[in-house]
Amino acid sequence: MSLLRIEHLSKSFGGVKAVNDVSFALAPGEMRAMIGPNGAGKTTLFNMVDGQLRPDAGNILLNGKSILGLPPRAIFRADVGRTFQIAATFASMTVLQNVQTALASCARQTTSLFRRADDLHRAEAMDLLRQVNMADQAERPCGVLAYGDVKRVELALALANKPKLLLMDEPTAGMAPAERIALITQTRDIAKHRNVGVLFTEHSMDVVFGFADRIMVLSRGRLIAEGDAEEIRNNPKVRQIYFGAGAEPVR
Repeated sequence: MSLLRIEHLSKSFGGVKAVNDVSFALAPGEMRAMIGPNGAGKTTLFNMVDGQLRPDAGNILLNGKSILGLPPRAIFRADVGRTFQIAATFASMTVLQNVQTALASCARQTTSLFRRADDLHRAEAMDLLRQVNMADQAERPCGVLAYGDVKRVELALALANKPKLLLMDEPTAGMAPAERIALITQTRDIAKHRNVGVLFTEHSMDVVFGFADRIMVLSRGRLIAEGDAEEIRNNPKVRQIYFGAGAEPVR
């Protein structure tokens, strides 16, 4: 059974079809990239999967059950994590406190009469930080971190609810090349180890072609191509519509 199945998904804004009859399936442990020019419909599709937008038509199934129409909090509770193009953390709190807060939220804990908040989920938070190579910065405020480190903290926050599906909207945006490769390598290793399905959008082609198991190409709301890196590199329609007419295969 597929982890995530998208069936004939469509969404229009006025007369513009932002997503037009898109279908695909994502397997557990798979890293799947979704690329396309600006306005292709990538963010709209993301926002329908995580409940921020309701589709005009189609269905979204997670582990065989429809999540269509559920609010974002219910989809989060259904084991879906998400990172955003612009990373957001509590700048005045330490790295460790940010992750502890996420874990407390997942456990629906807001206050405790018997334990200090600083003690809640400390060991589990440190384990998550070790997974994203941020344990050595656990006591630093997030507001003083380099942007690449903030992105790693955000990944730890997204993993706090032990998601089966991880949605990542341009996870390496604003990062230097070495930081991009480090983050996406960590993401791939975690996904394979935990058997988490990852759907991500990305403008950095080195990340897409170097790390995605499968690549989807959207153009004007339609899915125009799907395949592995080699198939997408050599697809004439992709070169014409996405990379420009007559373009050489992407390397």
